[in-house]
Amino acid sequence: MKRFAMIALLAAAAGGVEAKDWTVDPSSTLGFAGTYQGEKFSGKFARFTAKIALDKADLANAKLDVEIDVTSATTGNSDYDGELKGAAFFDYAKFPKARFVSTAVKESGGALVADGTLTIRDKSKPVQLTLDFKPAGDAATLDVQTTLKRLDFDVGTGDWADTSLIAADVAVTSHLVLK
Repeated sequence: MKRFAMIALLAAAAGGVEAKDWTVDPSSTLGFAGTYQGEKFSGKFARFTAKIALDKADLANAKLDVEIDVTSATTGNSDYDGELKGAAFFDYAKFPKARFVSTAVKESGGALVADGTLTIRDKSKPVQLTLDFKPAGDAATLDVQTTLKRLDFDVGTGDWADTSLIAADVAVTSHLVLK
């Protein structure tokens, strides 16, 4: 009887395990970087929301759901920023949002990785993010990085599709302050 009670208690405890839900502090950042005519440029998205459930002890229930307001993209260069809103790049009028939704979070080689689907301009592609998650009591930081192929999402079409002009790879990084 004691054995049955212990098994029932463990099963009940296991059923209640969930990844911890985090709130993203407004000081968090989401940036991108690439090259144009061999010169490096960088930018950021000023507005994004993220729903994050993450606990290293319960990766099976981890979830990341990030919505990016692409109309908030800025590079600090008015020419670049003007092009970003046009039809060849983000096409703000038709596609004001991008979204990443994880399908799995796992440990790989000592690091955490999130597999998921990124949608930009109604183009959905599988993407893998490298995560550096540092919990500290009721707070945490989550640093994220990946490299995207911009043409996979039709970002920089027409004359801008020339990868000798604008590199095919765009680095994406984020520093999230979590509560």
